[in-house]
Amino acid sequence: MTILRYGFLLLSVMISPPLLAGEALHPLADKPLAADFNLPDMDGKRHRLADYRGKVVVLNFWATWCPPCREELPSMEKAHRLLAGEDVRIVAINVGEGADTVFTFTADYPMSYDVLLDTDSSVIRQYPVIGLPTTLIIDPRGRIVYRAVGSRDWADAGLLKTLRKLLRP
Repeated sequence: MTILRYGFLLLSVMISPPLLAGEALHPLADKPLAADFNLPDMDGKRHRLADYRGKVVVLNFWATWCPPCREELPSMEKAHRLLAGEDVRIVAINVGEGADTVFTFTADYPMSYDVLLDTDSSVIRQYPVIGLPTTLIIDPRGRIVYRAVGSRDWADAGLLKTLRKLLRP
């Protein structure tokens, strides 16, 4: 990432609103097809977006140094548990950091969902991300249908209802 992009991401983190409830998802009118990726998790296992086809994907871009990211992680973990057994997957893509940094971080912020590493920031550039955290909601057909910039309470009943509605054809 260039220094300008890091500065932009840092600025957006500093002005990010406090944890917001479900009403703060922004629909994308054009519903673009989400770009596929091939990223490792902390154990080196590769994951592609195509592996999640047919499911709703909550694709979260984050970093360990980002205060709003840390603020929303416990609610993502809670949402992951609440959605267990449903075709909704939470996938967190760490931007620009290595496995050791992320692994150490997870001692304080447990994440039982898929955590992938975009160490060279090549994947984030393929998506409409304007700051960290940014979360994209991808429908079962692979289209980006919502974007949330800033932290959210992902365990909020309204947000969970929105995710579950996307499972219906």
